[in-house]
Formats: sequence, structure tokens, C-alpha cells
Amino acid sequence: MENFAGLTGKYADYDSAKIVVLPVPYDATSSWIHGSEKGPEALLEASVQLEWYDTETQTEVYKQGIHTAAAVTEMETPESLCAAVEQRVGDLFDASKFPVTIGGNHTVSIGAIRAAAKRFKNLTVLQLDAHSDLRKSYEGSELNHACVMNQAKQVAAITQVGIRSMCVEETDSYDPSRIFFARDIYFDHENRWELEAFDTLSENVYLTIDLDVFDPAIVPSTGTPEPGGLQYFQVLHFLRRVFKRFNVVGFDVVELCPNPNQKASDYLAARLSYELMTYKFLKKYNQK
Repeated sequence: MENFAGLTGKYADYDSAKIVVLPVPYDATSSWIHGSEKGPEALLEASVQLEWYDTETQTEVYKQGIHTAAAVTEMETPESLCAAVEQRVGDLFDASKFPVTIGGNHTVSIGAIRAAAKRFKNLTVLQLDAHSDLRKSYEGSELNHACVMNQAKQVAAITQVGIRSMCVEETDSYDPSRIFFARDIYFDHENRWELEAFDTLSENVYLTIDLDVFDPAIVPSTGTPEPGGLQYFQVLHFLRRVFKRFNVVGFDVVELCPNPNQKASDYLAARLSYELMTYKFLKKYNQK
């Protein structure tokens, strides 16, 4: 796999890097469109085309150092996969790195969330997703990608943004004050929902992004596309404010199912990842 953003030398060195990108090419629990195991490689390949200068913030976050780690290869069972991700992400936290996990399907987030919950008190898991992912079990597994937020709420508070699909069994599992449906966001022209969402977050935040939170018109290459999704700058506006107000301890970007004939989704995933790294380290540049 490529190094994120094509970085080499001191800016890709593990010892000096503040950011570590962890690829997890896992697809075993996917239930519709398969191929997310190729997502990390596609994201990294697209990232080589990124400009290192960010026009929004007028900064170059790559100078903080972005190391691309060896991929997690433990794939025998969902349990072993989640344990392996938890160990690797936990090691990064313990080394004072900022972990960026790239999937793979949403199951890979479970281990990263567990690692964060064990190390940060007063933690909220902020989910951006088309699906509520609150099933207790799906297709015979409690660690299916459709169960990730049920797993998350066992170790931390959760807030859900962009949701527009769930099964009837999940309606008993979500907190109406902590879920922000895409249709309500669409019609809230004053963005009041953002302030309401901030009220649900705690001091520390772990961010998990399923790319199907975006409308499939801009991100068609995902495992379970749903119409009516959020727009790119809409998501960035919200997340920049999250990073400014709260201590985001890490994030993941999952569910990229690359299409060799359509690279825009791959590039958006890479660009989004770089923008969020930028937001995390804005204080290093004394930005407002």
C-alpha cells in the first residue's frame, strides 16, 4: 500500500509523526455490496493526489508527521479482528499518537472504539452514518457492521448524525435526543441541529464515519448506499466545529467499496481524512 499522501522521509517516520494511519482491509461481515477490503488501498492510492496545502485553513498538516502503519491482517473471525484492531489502536494511544483507522467495513471501528473507551473518561462516540447500526445481532454475529453502535453504546455514550435507515427492532434502542436524522438536517436551514448535537457531546469524542452518510450522488462507492445523504461541505462545517469545541481523540473512515471506473469516492475519502487531520492540529498553528 502507498503511504498516506505519498509522504516519505521525516514526515512519514513513525517516531516523529503525531498522526498514524492504520489500514484495516476487512469485509467479512458485509451484507450487500462487497469489496470494502479494498477500501484502505484505494483511499491511500487516491491520497497520493492530494495537495498538501489546505486552502480552508491555510495550513499544511503533513508537517505534523503522518505515518502509514502496516495493515491489520488478523481476519479469521470478527472477534479476532476486533481484538487486533483494539490492540493496535490502543498501542497508538499509549504512544501519544493520533490514530486514523481506515476500513474495511464498519466492524473495524469496534476495536478502535473499545481502545478509546478504555483510555479516555467522559467519552462520546460520534457516528456519521446513513444507518443507525443498533442491531444486537445480524446474520449470526453481534460484531456485524450493522451492530457497531450497539457495541459502542456498551462502552460509551453515543450520538448519531445523518441517519436515514433503521429496522423496527432498532427503534427501541436509540435515544431521540441523541439522534439527528438526515431529513431533519436537510430542512433545518439555520443549522440549529448542530448546537443540539454539541449539547450531547462530552469532553472527549471518538469520531466514526461511515461514508454512506454522504449522498450517493457524491459517494456512490459504498457498501449500502442510501438516498438523501449529507453534502461534503455540510459535513466539514459541522466537524470543524466539533474539533474546535471538543477533544477528538481519534477517528475512522469506513465502508469505501472502490469502483475501478469511478475514483471520485476514493478521493473524497482521502480528502476528508486529510481535512480532519487538519482540524485536529489547527491549534498547532494558532488558528482561530
